[in-house]
Amino acid sequence: MIIRKKYLFYILAITSSFIAAAVTGVDSFVGSLPVFKTDAWAFAFALFFVGTIITLLITLILSIKIKGESLGAKILDPSFKQIRMVQKSEMKYHLIAGLVNAINTVGYCAIISIVQDPSVILSFSQIVILYLLLMESITEKDVPTLVEVQSSIIVTFGAILASLSLTGEFQLFPLLVVFLVVNPTWAIFSIYQRKLKIMKIHNRPNDSINIRFWNVFFSCLFTAFLLLIYDIFTSGNHLITGFVTSLDPNYFFLLVLTMGTTFFSYVLYIRSLGLGKASVNNAIRASTIIFAIPFSILLLQLGVITQFSTDPVMLVIKVIGIVLIVMGIISFALTVVKSYIFITVKPGTPIRETMQKLWDIRGVSHVSVTSGKYDFIVKVSTRTLLKGYERIIRKIEEIGTIKKYHWESVLKDWEKI
Repeated sequence: MIIRKKYLFYILAITSSFIAAAVTGVDSFVGSLPVFKTDAWAFAFALFFVGTIITLLITLILSIKIKGESLGAKILDPSFKQIRMVQKSEMKYHLIAGLVNAINTVGYCAIISIVQDPSVILSFSQIVILYLLLMESITEKDVPTLVEVQSSIIVTFGAILASLSLTGEFQLFPLLVVFLVVNPTWAIFSIYQRKLKIMKIHNRPNDSINIRFWNVFFSCLFTAFLLLIYDIFTSGNHLITGFVTSLDPNYFFLLVLTMGTTFFSYVLYIRSLGLGKASVNNAIRASTIIFAIPFSILLLQLGVITQFSTDPVMLVIKVIGIVLIVMGIISFALTVVKSYIFITVKPGTPIRETMQKLWDIRGVSHVSVTSGKYDFIVKVSTRTLLKGYERIIRKIEEIGTIKKYHWESVLKDWEKI
């Protein structure tokens, strides 16, 4: 099936957000259980230990071939062929992503064990967009435009307003954990998952299923290592508690449910990272706040959340926050401009040197050396067509080896789904 790339991007990101909201609701229930409520370290390890098992099982099932194509390629990611070992070129990215994901999950579990209403957690975590814009300006030579900054501020303020809990509670410690632990590590995690997704392995695009499996595997190893060190210095038993509890049938199947569902949320999220920047992905991911509301109501029915506030002023403020989030997402969606520049260079021009100069231009996302009529095809992505066009063309004209160039804006993109 062929679909416009823009539509595919939003379908993947929004579907991932919906599943993430459901997972957070399940995590709130599991985190409220006696053992995990008092031990976030054990909860984090149990999640990754059981998660490694269930993720491996799902990945093996998706590796089954039907008419020459893997089941995973048919239903989740066309790039997936089968489960494979980590390649040397991607190892450092997996290690960094695994470490920060381990730290992120410990912070997340600590919040889950304290705050009952998942909509609060999801709301404050959306401020990660500001972290991502800053990191992308450093790691992807892509300084955020005024439109991106404005949209991010709208989403951020919306998240703050929407973070009013339906239970009427507000706690400072979870907020500090979100700002100092969860958001920074999630920003780094998203950046490196995107780096992995846009890589090519064996001359084909990297797939989100293998990326997710190995991330869970390395996250489990790092969590076990951190817990071991922590237990040695504190004479604790968090690692043993997490291991023993994860094997208890009363907990094991709940952990399978939450990590099995999380697998699909992350696979879709990683796929969407391959189609758009991490900051835009997380702006769309702010829709989890909206999706979290029905799950909060469900938790109320299950007795996990004991009460709802009926204060109409608080509810109106929360609705205003949700509206701002939606406006910010739409603002991001309507300002993406993609173009291709076809370039011919002067005879005797050093290809590698010219290619590097093209790559150094802010806004350039891909440079290809070609044969035939053109020597280079450059792909650019900007938020404002006029300003972006003028800035990029000015930089191209400063490269003395370029003979002529031709700019074409992309009207529509299609992608195999």
